[in-house]
Amino acid sequence: MADVGDKRPSYDSPTTPFRKVVLPAEETVQIPRPPAAGPSVPLRPPAGGPPVQQTPPQQAPLPQPPAQRGGPGPLPGPLPQPPMQQQPLYPPPSPPLPIPKPPRRGIGDIPIKVVYLLGAILVTVLAVFLIFVVFSGDVPTNKSAEQVASVAPVPSSGAPSASAAPTPTESPIVLPPVPKSKAYPTLAGTAAVVTGIISDKNAGISYPRLATPWKAKSFPPFSIAQRIGKVAVPHTVVASAMFPGDSPTTKPSKDADYRELATQAARWSLRTQYPAGATLAWTASQKVPVGKGWTLGYQVTYTFNGKQQVAQAMVTIVEVGKTKPAMLLASIPEPNKKRWADINTLVQRVRPL
Repeated sequence: MADVGDKRPSYDSPTTPFRKVVLPAEETVQIPRPPAAGPSVPLRPPAGGPPVQQTPPQQAPLPQPPAQRGGPGPLPGPLPQPPMQQQPLYPPPSPPLPIPKPPRRGIGDIPIKVVYLLGAILVTVLAVFLIFVVFSGDVPTNKSAEQVASVAPVPSSGAPSASAAPTPTESPIVLPPVPKSKAYPTLAGTAAVVTGIISDKNAGISYPRLATPWKAKSFPPFSIAQRIGKVAVPHTVVASAMFPGDSPTTKPSKDADYRELATQAARWSLRTQYPAGATLAWTASQKVPVGKGWTLGYQVTYTFNGKQQVAQAMVTIVEVGKTKPAMLLASIPEPNKKRWADINTLVQRVRPL
């Protein structure tokens, strides 16, 4: 135990000067806890004596840290506290990150899927091109309207020339007088369903597209044709083309002009669509429903395989803005008489483009 100086009582006056206490370096000083502060109780003076003065409670001195190694020294005072800095409400924005430059890519960096896709596109385009090149000869080329003047004969045994005028070796076909006006009668049979409109841009007219058994087939010299059965005389056909024969010297302007052209087209149909020796009788003679032109209806009588038969036919001449008009022809022989009513549909719905 160190006996350096006297011990201070816990109730000494706070004004009592501190005494230096020197402790060995290895000794720890234990300082008692000061008593808890409580309410002071006034002392009663003895009877007959002077009043007793109350001494304020003493405060225990603050504990001092032990001396540093190496010898005694003055006890350091309390360390100063750094001033508190006010923190900002929001953190400062961070600087933007630099945008990395995309790396350069070469041909070797292209994905293999892209290579396959480009190869498939090139192969498809090449295949379509080769199809058009190889099969281009199978598609009939549309000639201009004025180039349809020469009409080739329909392939048949002993078929006469398709020219509107007879050749020197042929006897001219004599036709009965054409009535100036005669309404088209309602023909027997059941009309086929109209599935669409045929627009013959070569001839410049449109007319109904008929359902089965009619089928669209190539049939020279017509630009567009719908047929039933084989290509043989007598023909079951609905077809359009420019007027067969030479172009008129002047553009037709009157109904009589178009009626005369329709008469020549009917004479041409007897020579090209029916057996030799066929004759006709007029069943109708009227104007076209729209535009300028004329329609003639006629019944054809002919001999086929030693048997006399009849056919219903019509021819319509339509003005299309050129010197040579357009022609719509329909011929339905007796074996297909159930289709005769289709002629009424054509007469009512033929139109110029």
